Amino acid sequence: MLDHEGDTHLYLQVAEIIRRRISDGAIRPGSAVPSESKLRKEFGIARTTARRAVRVLRDEGLVHAIPGEGTFVGPPGGPRRANRSTPLYREIADDLTTRITRGDLKPRRPIPSETALVQRHGVARETVRRAVGLLREQGWVYTVPQRGTYVNPPGEWPEGNSGL
Repeated sequence: MLDHEGDTHLYLQVAEIIRRRISDGAIRPGSAVPSESKLRKEFGIARTTARRAVRVLRDEGLVHAIPGEGTFVGPPGGPRRANRSTPLYREIADDLTTRITRGDLKPRRPIPSETALVQRHGVARETVRRAVGLLREQGWVYTVPQRGTYVNPPGEWPEGNSGL
């Protein structure tokens, strides 16, 4: 699909493919543009290449970004995507707390890495960082510098959730 040997930069080729999908109606106004993670997987490109492709479309006014949610077709204030009742970072935090309380993620053991969470949820790293930050504030997890983020023992979980 991409011409790696040609004279056109890969990010411009990816931008053109997304532009065609928008004009063909495959990605409708108000709909989310594939995340950097999804573009990386689909096209086998680097994160910076995916980011540059989306930036080209944003500079052209074809898409707009909403921090913590993603990039959407159309200008800000144009046709809206369905309103999300819960921000994405909270959905990720809720998923992790469910996995903790179910026992899928054990106390004093690491939670999935940023990269794994980005891939699982198809979101930006900053969205994952915000979710983990919320869990840290609430007392579900703690971070050890240079090691990772771990599940707190049940006695340190938020009020009413210990011992589940």
